[in-house]
Amino acid sequence: MSCLEEKFDQLRSVYPAEMNSSLVLPLLHLMLKEKGHLTESDAVFIAQYLDVPPMQVKEALTWYTMLYRQPVGKHVIKICRNIGCSLMGAERLIEYLERKLGIKEGETTADGRFTLLAVECLASCGTAPAMQIDDTYHEQLNESKIDQILKELS
Repeated sequence: MSCLEEKFDQLRSVYPAEMNSSLVLPLLHLMLKEKGHLTESDAVFIAQYLDVPPMQVKEALTWYTMLYRQPVGKHVIKICRNIGCSLMGAERLIEYLERKLGIKEGETTADGRFTLLAVECLASCGTAPAMQIDDTYHEQLNESKIDQILKELS
């Protein structure tokens, strides 16, 4: 049994046996944490492990944007481009990050440190513009705040 399957078994032990389908997202998140990104074969593996239809896992994999389907950098920068953030300058900040990092939105830096993603909403309209790096929110952004945040990640 692989280390990943042992972790799957641990997680499964806290769910009622009749709730296998409720484990789809937790197992996808666990596998993402282990591998860094997910493939269709990962979805099939989870479906077989849970004895659920493969499409059930594939649907979750393709629906949730936080489940990366391609390799990402060490730090994933998600910048909100929804209306509240856009009105407060998000588009300008996306362009600033693209210039600063030397990549376009959706790309990863050559050194593998950063992936830049524009997302629809980070639910932080009152403190726009906002971005999330890994699991940390940063709000009321401007260029100098972004510079400081990136410096702290170095």
